Amino acid sequence: MDESTSLDIEALKMTEEQYVLEAQSGHLQQPRCDAVDPVGLYGWRKRFLYFFLSLLLVIMIVNLALTVWIVKVMHFTVDGMGNLQVNGEGIRLEGISEFLLPLYVKEIQSRRASPLVVRSNRNVTINARNDQGQLTGQLTVGPDSVEAQCQRFEVRSRDGGKVLFSVDEKKISIGTDTVRVTGSDGGVFGHSVETPHIQADASQDLKLESPTRTLTMEAPRGVEVTAARGKLKATCRKDLELQSTEGEIFLDANAIRLGSFLPLGVYSPSSDAASQKQTVYELCICPNGKLYLSPAGSRSSCYSTSNVCLWN
Repeated sequence: MDESTSLDIEALKMTEEQYVLEAQSGHLQQPRCDAVDPVGLYGWRKRFLYFFLSLLLVIMIVNLALTVWIVKVMHFTVDGMGNLQVNGEGIRLEGISEFLLPLYVKEIQSRRASPLVVRSNRNVTINARNDQGQLTGQLTVGPDSVEAQCQRFEVRSRDGGKVLFSVDEKKISIGTDTVRVTGSDGGVFGHSVETPHIQADASQDLKLESPTRTLTMEAPRGVEVTAARGKLKATCRKDLELQSTEGEIFLDANAIRLGSFLPLGVYSPSSDAASQKQTVYELCICPNGKLYLSPAGSRSSCYSTSNVCLWN
C-alpha cells in the first residue's frame, strides 16, 4: 500500500513537472474558447446618442411652436392668408397692401361702393404690353405731372358710348356740347381752328384777336356774324374792304350814316361861306368808286364838283 502510494505520488510529480516544462517551452496547447462581443452602446457613444436624440426633440418642438405662431400671426385659413383671400374669381385684398416689386394683373377692382386708392412715394406707372412683350401704352402719375404714352388717348362718357376727348399724332377731337375757356387771356391757338359755333357766356363780350397777324374767317357756304341785342363794330387802321366776287353787298337798316370823313366837293372858293350854311348834301361816286359829298341843289351838282375825283 505504501509502495503504490509513493509510486502514484512520483507519477503525479513527474506529470506536473512535464506539464510545467511543456508550458514553458510552448509545446503545450491550451484549450481555445470563442470571443464574445458585447451587445449595445457603452461609454461615450451611449451618452452622445442620448444627447443627439434630446437635441432633435428640442428642435422639433421649437419648429412646431414657430409653425403655430406663424399660422396665428399671419391668420392662415382655408380661404387664404389674413387679408388675402383666394377664390375662384381671383385674389381679394382687404385693407392697405404694399408691393415692393412690379405687380402683373389683368384687372384691379375695388370693393363695391369703395374707392380704389393707389399710392407711391415717387410715381405710379401702369404699363400695357402685347404678346411679344413690347410696350404699347404707359400711364405715369408723378409728383409734378401726369404723362400718357400711347397711340391714341380717349376720354369717354359715363356709359362709355360717347367719346368726349381724343388725341392722337394727327388731331385732337372734343366731343362735348360746349368747350368753356375760363382763363383771363382766353384761348391761344397756334394754327387754324374749325368749329361750327363760337359763343361767349351770358353778359360777356366775345373777342377774336390776332395781335401781330391777320384774322381770317372762312366757310364754303357763308360766314354769319350776328349781334342780337347790341351793335357790331369793325375797326381797322388802314383800309376796310367789303368784296363780293359774284353776289352783291346789301345794306339794310332804318338809317345808314356815313361819317364826316367823306370829302366835300364845292363849286368855287367864293362859295365857301355859302357851303357853311349848307345842311343837305348829295352823295356822289367817282369812276374809281370813291364817294364824296356835293351840296344839294335843284339839280344834281355831282358833275360840277367832280374835281374831288382827281384827289389822291
